[in-house]
Amino acid sequence: MTTPVILQRNGRPIPRAAATHIFAVGQSVQLKGGFRIFPSRSTDIYRVTGTLPARGNMLQYRIRNEDERHERVTTEDTLETVPMLAGGSATLMEKTFGHG
Repeated sequence: MTTPVILQRNGRPIPRAAATHIFAVGQSVQLKGGFRIFPSRSTDIYRVTGTLPARGNMLQYRIRNEDERHERVTTEDTLETVPMLAGGSATLMEKTFGHG
């Protein structure tokens, strides 16, 4: 199977850069709006477990919450990075309950 080529009016192909995932496997992320009808809790932190091909024009990810037994699949536009606490990297417990 070959990738379709889009041509300009003059017959030259339009260069297309391959889409790249902005989140890496192992990175902590959270949902922007949640999977459910009601918003996701702010403590719902997921870890990216895999990258998947695009669905339409949006790249996909496999994510997993440590409290769940299953993985979820979501698109890149529904994820955001987990804000880091002052002082560098923090554990999930520190992000949830703070230092102390």
